[in-house]
Amino acid sequence: MNAREGALRVLYDVEVNEAYSNIALNKELKQYKYSQLDKGFLTELVYGVLENVIYIDHVIKQFSSVKLKKIHPYTLILLRLGIYQILFLDKIPASAAVNESVNLAKKYNKQTSGFVNAILRNTIRNDKAIKMPDKEKETVKYLSITYSHPEWMVEQFLKHFSLDFTEELLKANNETPELNLRVNTLKISVDECIKLLKEQGFEVQQNPYIKEALTLNNVTSLQDFQLLKEGYLYIQDFGSMLIARVMDPKEEDFIIDVCSAPGGKTTHMAQLMKNKGKILARDVHDHKLKLIKKNAKTLGINIIKTEAFNGKELDENLIDMADGVLVDAPCSGFGIIRRKPEIKYRKKPDDLKEITEMQLEILVKASKYVKPKGYLVYSTCTVEPSENIGIIERFLANNDKFKLVNVGKEYSDLIPGEPQGETVQLYPNTHKTDGFFIAKLQRK
Repeated sequence: MNAREGALRVLYDVEVNEAYSNIALNKELKQYKYSQLDKGFLTELVYGVLENVIYIDHVIKQFSSVKLKKIHPYTLILLRLGIYQILFLDKIPASAAVNESVNLAKKYNKQTSGFVNAILRNTIRNDKAIKMPDKEKETVKYLSITYSHPEWMVEQFLKHFSLDFTEELLKANNETPELNLRVNTLKISVDECIKLLKEQGFEVQQNPYIKEALTLNNVTSLQDFQLLKEGYLYIQDFGSMLIARVMDPKEEDFIIDVCSAPGGKTTHMAQLMKNKGKILARDVHDHKLKLIKKNAKTLGINIIKTEAFNGKELDENLIDMADGVLVDAPCSGFGIIRRKPEIKYRKKPDDLKEITEMQLEILVKASKYVKPKGYLVYSTCTVEPSENIGIIERFLANNDKFKLVNVGKEYSDLIPGEPQGETVQLYPNTHKTDGFFIAKLQRK
C-alpha cells in the first residue's frame, strides 16, 4: 500500500470531514496493510503537513495564481504533501515527491495533474526565494506563518507570555511528542514490565518523577502490541498521570470523575486505590462511556461505575458524598496541539469565552459533591490562563468553603522543572510534556 496515498486519504478525512488526526490515522492503518517503514512514513507525512499547514499554504500562494479556496481539496492536499516533502524531508528526493504527487493527482483529480506538477517544480526552483514577513515589523504574522499557528492564537499567547517564550512554545507545539505509557501495577510491577519491554527490543526510560510512567523510543506502531492489548500498559502522557497523583485517592475512597472520558485519569485513580473503593465516572456521551468500560475491563478494574450525566447539571443525590471530585474540564486544548495539530485551525477566538463559562459552571456544580475535608481537583490540557488560574480565582471569590492546597509544595517530588506555586502549569517547551494545569482545593 502506498504511504503517500494513505496520507492523502487521512488528510482529506481531517480537512473535509473534520476527523481527528489520530482517529483518522488509526482507521487508515487498520484498514490497509502497510510495512513498518511505510507506517512510519505515512505518520510523518500526516503530522508533518498538519503541523505546517499555514506555512505550506503561504508557499502555495506565492507560486499559484489560483486562490486556495478555489483549489479542489484533493489537489490542495497533494500540493501540501508535495511541498512538505520538498522543503522538510531531506531524505526524500524532490523528483520523487513531484512524480508521486502528480500520479496521485491523475487518480484523484485528473485535470489538475499539470497544475500540481507546475507548482511543485516551481517550489523546487525557487525554494530559496520564498518571501517571509519581517520579524521585527510584522511579529505576529511572522510567528503565525513560521510556526503555522493562526494569528489570533499567537496574539493570545503574546498577551500572557514573552516573545521568546511564545516562540519556544509555538516551536514545541510542532515537535513530535514522546510516547508515554503507564504501567498498570494492578497486573504487573514496574520493574517486571520494564524487563519485558527490554526483552522485546524496546528502548525504555522510566520517568524520574512518576515511577509508573515510562517512555518508549523509536516505536512506529502499537497496533499489535500485546502488553497494551492485555492491559499491562496504558497510553497516557506524563502530565495527564500527574493529575491522578495530585488527586492522591486512598483505598476505599468514593471518587467522582465528572468529565471522565476516555478514562485515563479514572483508571489511574482506580490503580492508585488498588482497585478498592468506588469511582463514579461520568460523561455526556454514551459512546465515550463505553470506551471507559472497555479500558477498565482490559486493565482489570472493577470499581468504576459509568453514568451518562451532564456536568453542568447538579445531582442532588450526591451532595456532600465524595471524598474526592475530579473536574478534568473540557477546554481549548492548547496544551495538546503537538498531539492534535488540527486544534490550531479549528478553534476560534470566540470559543474561549464560551468555554470558560462552562468550565466555571461545571466546577461550581462539582464542588457540591465534596464532603467536608474532601478534595476537589480541577485540571485542563491547556496553557491559556483564563481557563486555568482564572477559573480558580473566580471560583474561590464566591466559594469560601474551599481553600487551595499548595500543590507545588505538597507534590514537589512529582513535578519536573522549576518549583511551582499553589497551582501547577506544565508547558511543552519547558517541561517536555503536554500542557496541563492542575489545582487542588480542600473543603474546609
